[in-house]
Amino acid sequence: MEKTYFHATQKIIPNQEQLEQLARRLQFHPSTVTAPQVLTLDQVAAYNRNGYVKGLRIFSATEMVEHRRFFDTILARTLAAGGNSYSMISAHLKYGPVYDLLTHPKIVACVQDLLGPDVIGWGAHFFCKLPGDGKIVSWHQDASFWPLTPSKTCTVWLAIDDADRENACMRFIAGSHHHGHLTYRLSEDDEQSVLNQTVENPERFGAVVYDELQAGEISLHSDLLLHGSEANRSTRRRCGLTLRYCAADVRSDEHFGWHKEGVVVGGVEPSGHWWNLARPTHEWDQVTAGAM
Repeated sequence: MEKTYFHATQKIIPNQEQLEQLARRLQFHPSTVTAPQVLTLDQVAAYNRNGYVKGLRIFSATEMVEHRRFFDTILARTLAAGGNSYSMISAHLKYGPVYDLLTHPKIVACVQDLLGPDVIGWGAHFFCKLPGDGKIVSWHQDASFWPLTPSKTCTVWLAIDDADRENACMRFIAGSHHHGHLTYRLSEDDEQSVLNQTVENPERFGAVVYDELQAGEISLHSDLLLHGSEANRSTRRRCGLTLRYCAADVRSDEHFGWHKEGVVVGGVEPSGHWWNLARPTHEWDQVTAGAM
């Protein structure tokens, strides 16, 4: 399939009323991969059972120096332009090096071991908690926010910085993805939360697991897995790049335009629903000379 050279952000973020009107099929689809390329069969089984797999080394400490240098530069530019450390969304449309991470063979191979050979990369978002950041990411399911169906989407969380309990690493509720789409409380007036949804009493669905990662490692989790993070009270930054993937048969409601940001990263997608964007080449691609 030919790539489309179009990189203006077209995505509309649906509100809760709009999402509720969509005919989405939100239930976990376990991996049926029997000959994984990178993961072990035990890891595939653990993903099916727990909803996540973590601690996979992708980049060395030396390689992460350049990745971190690139992020430092675009963070500084974003803050100088009036944005915040959470506002770097659809980053694969703006930055060639982020597109390269979304399509990176090592990362894509891990995703294919869970979703199958035909995979779309449709999103990239930096989640950066600065030192002393008092905001939390409340307990939520990613699928609650997305106009996608069926719910065969996996998020890769690439640690740009070391992430541990001290600096508010992500945390999961193991096995919560088996409960389907959960009831949540809207929390739009909560200035301390990055998101506007909260699933209360999450421990009734499973045990809390902390997604502690060293820089250059990844975790992968299901779009129905309950997860969140606490405030970063430490003196260390905690940045991760979330890379979003789905099986090629997943569809986005075309009114919201999310299909226009998709890239075929593995196998084929003959329907043309996902636009298969080319790597961006405008000035943002040259944020740091020779980076990444």
